[in-house]
Amino acid sequence: MYPEEIVKPMRQELVNAGFDELHTADEVETTIAKEGTTLVVVNSVCGCAAGTARPGVIASLAFDKTPNNLATVFAGVDAEATAKAREKMVPFPPSSPSVALFKDGQLVHMLERHHIEGRSAEMIAANLVGAYEEFC
Repeated sequence: MYPEEIVKPMRQELVNAGFDELHTADEVETTIAKEGTTLVVVNSVCGCAAGTARPGVIASLAFDKTPNNLATVFAGVDAEATAKAREKMVPFPPSSPSVALFKDGQLVHMLERHHIEGRSAEMIAANLVGAYEEFC
């Protein structure tokens, strides 16, 4: 578990962009089950989360079509919520950071860590915008 003082600014970056923090398995279940589309970010302390994942996700929200609901769990901190979110992301293996788009509770698009590492924030945003165009 990471100390809260370390992760607080990393959490706040997504919260400031309109994401709800999920801390329990029940919160994850309720959020993903909502009607419409829900974007779930598995946040992380790693460099690719800070350098491209969070900026890319935030940039993707500047377009016309966006998910109805925005949520985040923090790997290494919100263990219960992260485990439940990853359960909903099967068949994809756990990875941090990662980004999943759900529609009416069903996983429809996934960005794993290997889709994030080595990619620019603009590339991540473009990938997500394409998914929003298709599913939102």
